[in-house]
Amino acid sequence: MSAKSNKSLMIAIGSIPLIMTLGNSMLIPILPAMKKHLELTQMQVSLTITVYSIASAIFIPILGYLSDRYTRKIIIIPSLVLFIIGGLISGFAAAMFSNAYAWIIIGRILQGIGASGTASIAMALTGDLFKGQEQSHVLGIFEASNGLGKVLSPILGALFGLIVWYAVFFAFPIMTVFSLLLVIFFVKEEGLRYPPPPFKKYVRDLLSIFHLEGRWLFVTYIAGGTCLFTLYGILFYLSDILESHYQIEGVIKGLILAIPLLFMVSTAYMTGNKIGKDFPLMKRLMLVGFILMTSAYLLLAFFKNLIIFVILLALSGFGVGLSLPCINSLITGSVEKENRGFVTSLYSSVRFIGVAIGPPIFARLMEWSHIGMFISLTVLTFVVTLLILFLIKVTDKEPTQHHPIRYTYY
Repeated sequence: MSAKSNKSLMIAIGSIPLIMTLGNSMLIPILPAMKKHLELTQMQVSLTITVYSIASAIFIPILGYLSDRYTRKIIIIPSLVLFIIGGLISGFAAAMFSNAYAWIIIGRILQGIGASGTASIAMALTGDLFKGQEQSHVLGIFEASNGLGKVLSPILGALFGLIVWYAVFFAFPIMTVFSLLLVIFFVKEEGLRYPPPPFKKYVRDLLSIFHLEGRWLFVTYIAGGTCLFTLYGILFYLSDILESHYQIEGVIKGLILAIPLLFMVSTAYMTGNKIGKDFPLMKRLMLVGFILMTSAYLLLAFFKNLIIFVILLALSGFGVGLSLPCINSLITGSVEKENRGFVTSLYSSVRFIGVAIGPPIFARLMEWSHIGMFISLTVLTFVVTLLILFLIKVTDKEPTQHHPIRYTYY
């Protein structure tokens, strides 16, 4: 593969998590306007994010299995098309119907199903096409692209919201077309995986993987889900208080929401370039990341000044940026190609569940107590820190043909 085609392939793969992240994050700045125009409750408006993420979480393992039997590209392309269709349904419903909420939810569900066959499959595709240091580098780009989507999305969402609040739904299809074209022209795979693994053997292999490595895989899944749960929950909370407490709206609001995300994406990119295949380093960075998150959430319980609040959120974003590329590399390199799609897809399901439950849980916590909300987050991230410390044991040994697992637990 030439350097030019290799770069084009990286851009094509990197565009997928960027687009999928926009699918949720761009809505956050316009949720208060949507709530007002459609006369919704706080819980109802949070469901526009939740149903998207739940649909993704349900379908991700199914499409991950199909991507193991066939090619990743065969799954990714129809998924992007479905994502476009869902955005158009939500947009036209919001523009044309007086009672648009139900149709918006239907469109968001379709978008969630489409999203289920994209980012997680792209992660498995990265494991298929790149090896060694290059694989970690591309996974760093993958997570940085995911984070870049999070940085840009509140700004873009706020900008589109200046036109009309539902303009965001039409922005999804327009941007997704570019990713679709990149995948069609630059992702090259072999044809159907022949012969496809028999279903019983496929299940036995997966059960064997989770029997041998399930403890640390469980911890990495929980760690990734926790990162996304806290991130989206706090963004949901911050979006609300910026308008209700500080009367900050529009682009300024989007820029403030982007600050912690910018710290996350820049840290994720640098981490992906640094870690290579140094598995002990990955564990150390995960620990540092979760310690930073725990410290930030503890301090956030006692500060309400906006500047200090955003600085502490930036610190938590730094911790997330340290953790996620390491989690990605651990999971992507843990299994052979034949089962990688399902294992990475299950991980993505957990991440989407974290996104799904974040806004509604935070909606309840916001009604309960500011201090109680952040103390709860502190306890959660502290428990995950202990799980990483005691249940993930890594070695420097390279994989062999008969033993692809690079990690052990004791």
